[in-house]
Amino acid sequence: MTTDADNESNPQHHLTLRPTRVEDYEDIREIMERVYHDLDGAWSEAQFRSQVMRFPEGQICIEDNGKVVAAAISLIVEYKRFGDQHNYWQITGNGFLTTHDPDGDTLYGVDIFVHPDYRGLRLGRRLYDARKELCEKLNLRAIVAGGRIPGYEQYRDELTPQQYVRRVKNHEIIDPILTFQLANDFHVRKIITNYLPDDEKSGAYATLIEWLNIYYEEKEKLIGGSRSDVRIGVVQWQMRPTVDLDSLFQQVEYFVDAVSGYRSDCVLFPEFFNGPLMGAFNQDYPAEAVRRLAEYTEAVREEMVRLALAYNINIVAGSMPEYTDDVLRNVSYLCRRDGTWDRQYKIHVTPDEVSYWGLQGGDEVHVFDTDFGKIGILICYDVEFPELPRVMADHGLQILFVPYWTDTKNAYLRVRRCAQARAIENECYVVMSGSVGNLPKVENMDMQYSQAAVFTPSDFAFPHDAVAAEATPNTEMTLIVDLDLDNLKELRNHGSVRNLRDRRRDLYSVKWKSKPV
Repeated sequence: MTTDADNESNPQHHLTLRPTRVEDYEDIREIMERVYHDLDGAWSEAQFRSQVMRFPEGQICIEDNGKVVAAAISLIVEYKRFGDQHNYWQITGNGFLTTHDPDGDTLYGVDIFVHPDYRGLRLGRRLYDARKELCEKLNLRAIVAGGRIPGYEQYRDELTPQQYVRRVKNHEIIDPILTFQLANDFHVRKIITNYLPDDEKSGAYATLIEWLNIYYEEKEKLIGGSRSDVRIGVVQWQMRPTVDLDSLFQQVEYFVDAVSGYRSDCVLFPEFFNGPLMGAFNQDYPAEAVRRLAEYTEAVREEMVRLALAYNINIVAGSMPEYTDDVLRNVSYLCRRDGTWDRQYKIHVTPDEVSYWGLQGGDEVHVFDTDFGKIGILICYDVEFPELPRVMADHGLQILFVPYWTDTKNAYLRVRRCAQARAIENECYVVMSGSVGNLPKVENMDMQYSQAAVFTPSDFAFPHDAVAAEATPNTEMTLIVDLDLDNLKELRNHGSVRNLRDRRRDLYSVKWKSKPV
């Protein structure tokens, strides 16, 4: 049962949030007699003592200069035992909280009340926030409560309860309780009848409201639990003449060693980082040279898997050509530190890649599970197509890796601007890396332009310019960046804007035609 929220302030107040104690009963009784004068008045002292004794953590109050002026009462239940059709006295054990279950999954809101003289100080909001913190601390699935709708008394002759609630949600009507609950991120699951039979103002109806704990983990794990903080390494790669695989591997291992030394979870290399090996082949026939380069791909992948194991780091191995069954594709490998690997083909090929090399696109996108979160890989041009990351976002994408190769600044800016947009519209992190320097006498890969970067969504939890880090342009270097995945959860549920949640799915959708992600 929840009541009105709040009105006028007093500069002499000294407000403190603290646990409720047994000796607070007289203050609690005084508030409840004033707030619930039209219902049952205050709890009995026996009920109050039972509440504090059975679940001390769930009883919270705010005092002003030693006097309690607002309080919240709650208990834990295994919600499926009661279901959505419960009533107030049933689920609260007639106010004694005998139904409290320390092993339950849901924090149930029994009561929140504020002294009428203290309305306007947002004390109700403080108590709701304290409840949310408790729910997260105890790893409970949600907060559920039955909410009175006293404003319905004025509309019962013209609106059904469902119509009334809908108009409150649309801000056409202000209900002293429901409007406040909606503003505190609760949503209405359903309307229940005979929740409080004596509640004449609400017509005995109540809204079953719920706040979901986005940090809830169904099973606590000492090892292998979900991660919050992730450290990413980004290599801005210098293209230099390379005579053989050993020389390439030496350069790769240097960066893997350096980045893993900072205990990074993953390192990203650029698109076609092994391009210098093409210098050994006939440049009069670029299509033939890139197919000869593809002969090294399996060996490079195997070396990346070895390095991932040896240095305990996940590697997004840029990209490289793959030539199989007379089909040339551009592939990126995810080499995990447990020895497993996956691949993502480039979907869209540029006109230049078609005309010089005869490159063809793949036909699947994937969201990969890793030990630090759900990731996706889009190679260069692919990030300029918003449908691909949107499909990935619908499958839980948290970090998108974009290995790219660009030769001019305007080409680079196309990739960068689109990568930034993907981070905002899909509420994810985007990590991008390219190569720098020149490769004389390597046809179609002779110039490089890059400024590697890590982009974030744009909201208060992230950098003001939505850029977590960026490299010095056209300089070989690495970035080491810490990303907080909990910030993505917070954004998707409570952000200033919620691009994923607020999509008009009733009007449009993005669907993959052939195989699932």
